Amino acid sequence: MRPGEVEESPYARAGGRLPGDPAPGPGTGHPPPHPPPPLPPDGRRSRRPAPRTLARALPVLLIAGGILYDLLTPRVFTAVPFFTAAPLVAAPLSSLRTTVLTGLAALFATFAVHARFGTGADASLVTEVVTVATVALPAVVINRVVRLGDRRLASAREIAEAAQRAVLPEPAARIAGFDIAARYEAARKDAFIGGDLYAVQDSPHGVRLIVGDVRGKGLGAVAAVAVVIGAFREAAEQESTLEAVAERLERALAREGTRRDGIDAFEGFTTAVLAELPHGEDTVRIVNRGHPPPLLLHADGSLRSLTPCESALPLGMSDLGRWPDRATESAFPSGATLLLYTDGLSEARDAHGRFYDPWRRLAGRRFPDPRTLLARLAAEVRRHSGGGTADDMALLAVRRP
Repeated sequence: MRPGEVEESPYARAGGRLPGDPAPGPGTGHPPPHPPPPLPPDGRRSRRPAPRTLARALPVLLIAGGILYDLLTPRVFTAVPFFTAAPLVAAPLSSLRTTVLTGLAALFATFAVHARFGTGADASLVTEVVTVATVALPAVVINRVVRLGDRRLASAREIAEAAQRAVLPEPAARIAGFDIAARYEAARKDAFIGGDLYAVQDSPHGVRLIVGDVRGKGLGAVAAVAVVIGAFREAAEQESTLEAVAERLERALAREGTRRDGIDAFEGFTTAVLAELPHGEDTVRIVNRGHPPPLLLHADGSLRSLTPCESALPLGMSDLGRWPDRATESAFPSGATLLLYTDGLSEARDAHGRFYDPWRRLAGRRFPDPRTLLARLAAEVRRHSGGGTADDMALLAVRRP
């Protein structure tokens, strides 16, 4: 084992050990791995009927329930509450045609109820028909308003997807002989991009990668992501060393911080890990700026954590002190897979507050390709956290064939 590679990867968000602290000593290995419960072949949990699908059946159930109520009760009881509720339920969940048909079915059921008693067009029939019609007409208006909102939401989602593709484009499946896969899992439902980032850039000095996590949420975090990725792509082409790339990112964030107002101008930072895969060499170089250390999955299922010899502060915190970056070099043999991730993976909690442990979950396992690895990881994290996580998660996997 080379210097700087230990079997455990203790991590703290603020950069782990502070510069100058001693490196972890022996005896910090992880417990023997316990394989997780098996997943279905597609890596996803079994699907259950969606609540929205069940809700769409409610209008039919209400009309049928109203008719049944009328058959089982005396004449003085009325089923109009069932019939008026049916079009109101259909309005936000169904199409305009279905909403209109539901209103007509409710009116027909009202006539059918009175026909059972042979009362003819008496005052009670007129009152009930007017009541059902008065509710059915606004239901059609509600349907139009909801459909308009859905179209606007769909347009906003398309814009969000376009923004994600622009800021975080998915890397090619193969770059300079390496098999590559990336995945972004947003914590918020229907959100496509947040403060996590990844990028891959082929350069004259080798394939260079970055995975990072910007402090904060919202548009400010997305703007910082764009700054980091833009600076990385430019520096990856121009700088001869990975340490120089990290310094360029530091300066780019410092410039961005001076343009911001409020607390972000003083406390904004980005944890990041940068990797370099030199052309023609079976090695990987790592510069870690306060980020969870990458994992190296070997072809035989063994696992190593590429923990740096010396920890460094996250990007954007140079005001607290400056320490020179030092790249850690490790062997990257054929068949091995390098996994870089954000703390959305390692800090996902289950119902009992237990963290998801990628080391324990991955040790001893083999995956046919990086894409399968990331798909299984994402599925297991969703299952571990009960279907949702508290933080975004970015994953990047690179395999040397």
